[in-house]
Amino acid sequence: MDWKYKQVYEWGADCLKKSGIREAELDARLLLEFVCKTDRNTLLAHSDREVSKEEYESYVNHISRRKKHVPLQHITGIQEFMGLEFEVNENVLIPRQDTEILVEEVMRHLHDGMRILDMCTGSGCILLSLLYYSNDCVGLGVDVSRAALDVAVRNAERLKSVKSGMDVNFLQSDLFEGLENNNLKDNKKFEIIVSNPPYIKNSVIETLMPEVKEYEPVSALDGGEDGLYFYREIIKKAGKYLTGGGKLFFETGFDQGYNVKNMMEDAGYKQVEIIKDYAGLDRVVYGSLLTER
Repeated sequence: MDWKYKQVYEWGADCLKKSGIREAELDARLLLEFVCKTDRNTLLAHSDREVSKEEYESYVNHISRRKKHVPLQHITGIQEFMGLEFEVNENVLIPRQDTEILVEEVMRHLHDGMRILDMCTGSGCILLSLLYYSNDCVGLGVDVSRAALDVAVRNAERLKSVKSGMDVNFLQSDLFEGLENNNLKDNKKFEIIVSNPPYIKNSVIETLMPEVKEYEPVSALDGGEDGLYFYREIIKKAGKYLTGGGKLFFETGFDQGYNVKNMMEDAGYKQVEIIKDYAGLDRVVYGSLLTER
């Protein structure tokens, strides 16, 4: 049997629609492009392209998984973030466009040669993006999950092959515990600490879409009863590791900006700002520690 590109795409889109996938047509197209190593123009310009038996069988398998709400990125194994490709799997959160707001805000304050600590690093996408788009910075990514750090290490190695000289290390630690038990490199502090911590109220997790609650790591989502547990813990100890004038940056949930701002100000941070995303929702909170502790 001969399979034509548009015919196969329409079959995939129809399957996903019937399974309640929100962006059925987009996901069907992206999966077909992934299998056939084509691009978005193929559907328009080469809709009669033949799809091989191997491509068709692979596509059917991918559509079958997506029908079960397996995230698209877990099927392809990659997600684009800040113009770079990152490996993702079930051990890390899938990088989201909202988090690019955090990276872009840090970059406004990042200068060459700075030291960056990324707390709850996950796939490493935040830290590695900052290092990729700067020069001579040094980065340390911390996460409690060894499986997540394995993904971050692979992402770092791939980016190092594109931009040599990236200075990055990763540490398995429950927040700052590992830093307290080990001497920092050259006993230096950090000019930037950045974190996208778990911030979903644990009572809300069951209401999340299946792609999130069933396939992404709960430990990277659960922010405790009020969603603010990790902010409190990081704010409490981050000052010990910041230089005078150093800055602490957080991604927050849409309704958490003022709570986090107040906590930072109570802890002695100055010039605390809330940055909104493109939808006008609170997304980033940051402030400066003017004197070392």
